[in-house]
Amino acid sequence: MGRETGRATNPIFNENRLKLGVFALNVSGGTAMTSVPERFEPEWSAIRDIVTRADQAGFEAVAPIARWKGFGGSTDFNGASFEPYTWAASVAAVTSRIAVFSTSHVPTVHPIVAAKQVTTIDHVSGGRFVLNVVCGWFRPELEMFGSPMRDHDEAYAYAAEWLEVMRRLWTEEREFDFSGRFISIRRGFHQPKPIQRPFPPIMNAGGSPVGRRFAAEHADIAFTYLSSDDLEVAARQVSGLRDLAREAFGREIQVWIMAYVVCRPTAREARDYLRHYAEERGDWESARNFVENMNLPRTLPRQTVFNFVAGSGGQPLVGTPDEIVEKLAVLSRAGIDGCLLSWVDFRAGVDQWAREVMPLLRQAGLRRDAAVLSAPV
Repeated sequence: MGRETGRATNPIFNENRLKLGVFALNVSGGTAMTSVPERFEPEWSAIRDIVTRADQAGFEAVAPIARWKGFGGSTDFNGASFEPYTWAASVAAVTSRIAVFSTSHVPTVHPIVAAKQVTTIDHVSGGRFVLNVVCGWFRPELEMFGSPMRDHDEAYAYAAEWLEVMRRLWTEEREFDFSGRFISIRRGFHQPKPIQRPFPPIMNAGGSPVGRRFAAEHADIAFTYLSSDDLEVAARQVSGLRDLAREAFGREIQVWIMAYVVCRPTAREARDYLRHYAEERGDWESARNFVENMNLPRTLPRQTVFNFVAGSGGQPLVGTPDEIVEKLAVLSRAGIDGCLLSWVDFRAGVDQWAREVMPLLRQAGLRRDAAVLSAPV
């Protein structure tokens, strides 16, 4: 990655074996498609409270979803949302240590505007910003913008050009012209430069061969869904991403995943609550709309759809604190560097995690006390 300034200021480069973040804290429902009364609603006072608690507890990251339209159903999952760049700037202003992500649908933001927004948040945060680059997959959203729904490979080609323009704006000291396949810039210029030099880190989620190659070439964090719970299969998937980045592009990358958490004093209590919010009170219509717009098969196994209802398809961390730490240790052994977490009730979840799970993670050797962490050189 080679970002000397970013490594000094951004906690995603710290020495913890397993980095942790809070995910989807800007959209209704978070990642859970449920109608239970404790489901998350994006109210700023609640968000400010949760992110400051996560900051104090030593989480490395807080990351939003870019969402412009909901998925229907009885809850219209993700139908209410805060815009991720301004959300990130606001979060940066009320935190002091945690890395603040924004998620950007590249077809909806001109690279000159995006470059300026990223730089602004990087300065507000003191060099703690990370940009999650998304090509755009939810057709109804792009239709709102009048943006073309490019075919898969072309969408990644556009994103590569978009990033090229951004990085030139972040690094070049003189005006420049750019004439690409999709974007034309005349006398492009950008000041001030980001705090993180040469530019802030990038995250990207790419599951297809083209997407994986894009992440390996351009991203500092490859955000992925594991295709199997089997340790050996997961390890091969993760090492394949690292090897692609190293062998094809001479780069070292981190690999992160997302997970939903149901933590209770007993395993039975955890399973009972999961069944309650996802089975009994789950918004399955919204889940079916979600799956359909991801172009996944309509004949997915019911358990797979259940996992989307429970946590948008993330890894399930369901059980006691000890069981959850054991599962995270397995994921770490598979090569996972970081995990973005979500809960049905974020405030209670973050507090419980800080109180009951963080100490066990330190005992397991997956994390160190925040006070003794230092950035790698």
